[in-house]
Amino acid sequence: MGVRLPLLALLAKEPAHGYELKQALEQTFGAAYPSPNIGQIYVTLGRLEKDGLIRAVAVEQSSRPNKKVYFLTQQGREALIAWADGPLEGPRLRDEFFMKLVLAPMTGIADRGALINRQTRHFLGLMRELHHLSETTSPDDRYAHLLIEGAMLHLQADLDWLERCREELT
Repeated sequence: MGVRLPLLALLAKEPAHGYELKQALEQTFGAAYPSPNIGQIYVTLGRLEKDGLIRAVAVEQSSRPNKKVYFLTQQGREALIAWADGPLEGPRLRDEFFMKLVLAPMTGIADRGALINRQTRHFLGLMRELHHLSETTSPDDRYAHLLIEGAMLHLQADLDWLERCREELT
């Protein structure tokens, strides 16, 4: 998804310039959300403007260069509504790890057990990082906690699935 649709959503709330949008993402989702760099924000804003989803107006500033304030267009609002109304992707049937797990051993370049062990260690490391992030996030930051909890539940499901693959394939 990137930042394209979240930026549209923030602009639906109110017009803003790039730094305000970056701050709004950070304030809304806290440390749980991997904040994009400002360059990515401005590149995305340029593409959204080119696509007709937003428009920019130069605002004069007395002691600084003019800044661009971005507004959502009707086309942008329609794209945002379509995003909000549409379902997200479901199960990953083209899971890259599973392709690796099945195909790499066929070629003799990898061992299934080793692949599963490595991926399990990686997921457990991510789980530890998320647990630490949860402990260091303000208890009042509900959005961040829900985002972290969702990521942890997905990781737990992936760990359970890896165990199932170990039982079935090794």
